[in-house]
Amino acid sequence: MKAFFEGIQYLFVNILFAPLDFLRSLELKTWFGANTINWIFMAICAAAMVYWIKQLRIFDEAGTEEQDTTAHSFLK
Repeated sequence: MKAFFEGIQYLFVNILFAPLDFLRSLELKTWFGANTINWIFMAICAAAMVYWIKQLRIFDEAGTEEQDTTAHSFLK
């Protein structure tokens, strides 16, 4: 059973976390390079927010947005 858990340790420490170890060592050379994953996630979130706001504006201009406060039965 000990070998099974050591195998799991080897998988995570030496294989799956290797890219994160590379980014940690890269931080000493360039801060922007080490944070590229963060920049990519921020760009994806910004694009999603822009798309969401554009969709909200489309529905608002079409008049299909229901803004009645009694839209739910528990608000009556």
